[in-house]
Amino acid sequence: MIYQEFQGLQLSALGLGAMRLPVIDGDDARIDFAAAEEMIDYAKEHGINYFDTAWGYHSGNSEIVTGKALGKYPRESYYLATKFPGYDLSNMPKVKEIFEKQLEKCGVEYFDFYLFHNVCEMNIDAYLDEKYGIYAYLMEQKKNGRIKHLGFSAHGSYDVMKRFLEAYGADMEFCQIQLNYLDWTFQDAKAKVELLDSYNIPVWVMEPLRGGRLAKLPEADVEKLNALRPGETVPGWAFRFLQALPSVKMVLSGMSNMDQLKENMKTYETNEPLGKEEMDTLLSVAEGMLNGLLPCTACRYCVSHCPKGLDIPRLLELYNEHEFTGGGFIAPMVLGTIPEDKRPAACVGCHSCEKVCPQQIKISQAMAAFHEKTKG
Repeated sequence: MIYQEFQGLQLSALGLGAMRLPVIDGDDARIDFAAAEEMIDYAKEHGINYFDTAWGYHSGNSEIVTGKALGKYPRESYYLATKFPGYDLSNMPKVKEIFEKQLEKCGVEYFDFYLFHNVCEMNIDAYLDEKYGIYAYLMEQKKNGRIKHLGFSAHGSYDVMKRFLEAYGADMEFCQIQLNYLDWTFQDAKAKVELLDSYNIPVWVMEPLRGGRLAKLPEADVEKLNALRPGETVPGWAFRFLQALPSVKMVLSGMSNMDQLKENMKTYETNEPLGKEEMDTLLSVAEGMLNGLLPCTACRYCVSHCPKGLDIPRLLELYNEHEFTGGGFIAPMVLGTIPEDKRPAACVGCHSCEKVCPQQIKISQAMAAFHEKTKG
């Protein structure tokens, strides 16, 4: 296992994410404790020292199982991370209650790493609202030693992250974002990394394999990559991409069986970042994966011609995310924060936008289809 230095600590470059632990009969709420414990034991005994859980993972059971499995080891021998569940707005007034319960569920007296969870369009106003006292309370816990390092995770846009950083950036020690070679451009992760760099905040990575989408590639793409680096696994290319980014200090993978764990740990026995030709080739593979999505360039000509004042480029960006992911939570989550009269359903099909679209996108059809796929 290779390690990364962070404020005098040596963190395993690969961390075990406890969001996709093995379950019983396909029921996400029923973690197979014996199988999960075996994985955590193997990870711990073979060099992983960072374990990431959260209040909502596995319907609230991930913190319990992770804490119980780690409880047999000396507390100073591992780093435990969990998060305040701001993805649910009803939790905002409950920061003290939830934090105390998390310590109890994990069976610990402190958290090594603690995060504002999922900073996004839906909750940014609440996170910044002083009446909830979330920031003040977490800073107090840090002062009291019950939080060693405070950071945040974000699924929101660049602008949302910027607002959060303008308010709290001076006290954020790390940030966890969705980062992989596909989202480098698709979700503008490159710009988000650069934003974090401007605050000197190191990057923690979630979804390095895009929920498994980057674990397998078409044979033609595999042959292209093998020509440059024979013997590297397809998931290995995704991890080597991240090893080439200096800002990245922690890569979290939600591994759900022992084979995945062993394969990923084998990759992290060495640090072999991609060179320029390899990086360019891999990014071209990502570009090919996005073929078929709407080719919006956000020129915004359409916006000035929309009688309903819709932010069409943003809606098309969300449409593409929803199409590529095959559903998922990001697009519906963001749509829920947009006023009803500015959502895809508000499109009247007048085609005014299409008359000025340089890419000749059938925008009205896309709006209708997007509404059908995300309604109720």
